[in-house]
Amino acid sequence: MKIQDDEPESAYSINIVPMIDVIFAILAFFVISTLFLTRSEGLPVNLPEAMTGVSQRQQQIIVTIDPQGGLALNRQPIELNGLVAEVERLVVNNQVSVVLNADESVSHGRVVAVMDRLREIEGVRLAIATTRP
Repeated sequence: MKIQDDEPESAYSINIVPMIDVIFAILAFFVISTLFLTRSEGLPVNLPEAMTGVSQRQQQIIVTIDPQGGLALNRQPIELNGLVAEVERLVVNNQVSVVLNADESVSHGRVVAVMDRLREIEGVRLAIATTRP
């Protein structure tokens, strides 16, 4: 014998609004966290590759030479004549590393001229930025 139920069955539904909120929160987390993974200290230049490049950690001053030969000190444009004075002003404890970001298309003479000026400063260690292949 079959028992009849007088109550109509309710239609089943899946509420996707909470699922959309969770997905949006996860997406926002990944977007924000990836922004902190990149370390942009210089102007965008194409660095040459070097197999023996080693990362250095200490107070750093970034000098960038763009493809046109223009100079920037910590992302601020500067002339070659004023570079030594500005770097000396930034040197605090006579132990600072100056990282030279030179585009690979910059002439060798321009890079050597900048390096020569930076070597005049006492207590400055000079490093040349490269990328790994």
